[in-house]
Amino acid sequence: MIHQQKANATRGGEQWLKQYYYTRAAFSVLWVTAAFTVGQRSFAVAATLLILYPAWDALANLVDAARSGGLAANRSQAINVTASSFMTIVVILALMMSMNWVLAAFGLWAIFSGLLQLGTAVRRWKTSGGQWAMILSGGQSALAGALFIFQARMPQEPSIATVAGYAGVGAFYFALSAVWLSVSLSRRKMQSAERWGGDARP
Repeated sequence: MIHQQKANATRGGEQWLKQYYYTRAAFSVLWVTAAFTVGQRSFAVAATLLILYPAWDALANLVDAARSGGLAANRSQAINVTASSFMTIVVILALMMSMNWVLAAFGLWAIFSGLLQLGTAVRRWKTSGGQWAMILSGGQSALAGALFIFQARMPQEPSIATVAGYAGVGAFYFALSAVWLSVSLSRRKMQSAERWGGDARP
């Protein structure tokens, strides 16, 4: 009975993560599409998108933590919520300076949030599938952040396309984790059905 309850809790957690990863992937795809189209032609749209990106990350981490035991049980996400909320304000201020400042701000945030995402994935490794992709995503986010900071020091002004490329990679990893979880849950469901079917036969 206890084992079955744990198994049901694990499946419920993975069902939530699957939906969560698909939602994050879909948002990132829409954000990247907007950035590469209207965001390239309008500074106002680009600025809105750049502010929206960390704000969305803060909200997403808040909801995920709440569905996964609360902020107290998910310290890395609690910190990420604070960091992303703070970065939203920093991006607003940086937009008043230049895109170089914005890229530098995104660089710092990418490093910090990437490492926190990596930590969350390591913590979930034993209970949820698809976390290897989240670990890769977190590590690459940190590396991209370091590159952003380097590029921000160059004389030429960057554009939103630089951040859009980073967001596109993030969308890929979220989608990959979601698909991995979908396949894993489907296989487990089939195995469970076969087991119960086998038990039902004389």
